[in-house]
Amino acid sequence: MKTILDIPDELLNEAMKLSHSKTKKEGVIIALEEFVKKKRIEEAFEMEGKLKFKKDWERLRHER
Repeated sequence: MKTILDIPDELLNEAMKLSHSKTKKEGVIIALEEFVKKKRIEEAFEMEGKLKFKKDWERLRHER
């Protein structure tokens, strides 16, 4: 999907530098992937103590 965004040059350049990306597109994609990964991890931690596992979870895991 093609999208036009007004991203501050300083922020984009820093993202490209830290991700070792060669293009702006690659830098933005890496930054978005990392953001999504971070948020998913935060969501998982918020579920701590709210999930219940049966004692046979190990057996069920290997049945797939």
